[in-house]
Amino acid sequence: MKLPEPTFNFEPQWFVAHTRPRAEKKLAFYCHREGFNHELPTVRTVRKYRGKTCAFDNPLFPGYLFLRISPVLKQKIYQSDYCARIIHVPFQSEFDAQLRNILLAVHLADPNEILLAPQITSGSRVRIKYGPLAGIEGIVTRRDGIALVHLTLDFIGKAAAIRLDASQLEPT
Repeated sequence: MKLPEPTFNFEPQWFVAHTRPRAEKKLAFYCHREGFNHELPTVRTVRKYRGKTCAFDNPLFPGYLFLRISPVLKQKIYQSDYCARIIHVPFQSEFDAQLRNILLAVHLADPNEILLAPQITSGSRVRIKYGPLAGIEGIVTRRDGIALVHLTLDFIGKAAAIRLDASQLEPT
């Protein structure tokens, strides 16, 4: 009796690497060195220490690195010792679109206007009408007269928030 040949999926897919504490940049460097396609959205933070100012690029989503690799390469990520677990993304196209929106916002928006939104609150879905982020959709909440547009990454339950004037938004 002949056993069926195993089938392997070699097409790149999105995976979310949940990193060990404070190891996002180390895992990103490992992936860069090994030639793995990855994304680590960062935001610039500025701190003042005794009269000197220091700027840091911190991960927008602490504890997460986004990988677009073949499933057969997952084991190689664990060899870095910076990865706690790898999470499969079931809805690839939706995740890809959401991550692209966040990456676009990180690259085009004023670095002081992007921040991690610790939880996604209920609100109306909106689309940005004009400016460098035109066409991006998100969820809006109001705080102190400033509209915060949450660009969600539903799979991990996180969001990035951008401060915008409400006149730039339209309901979807």
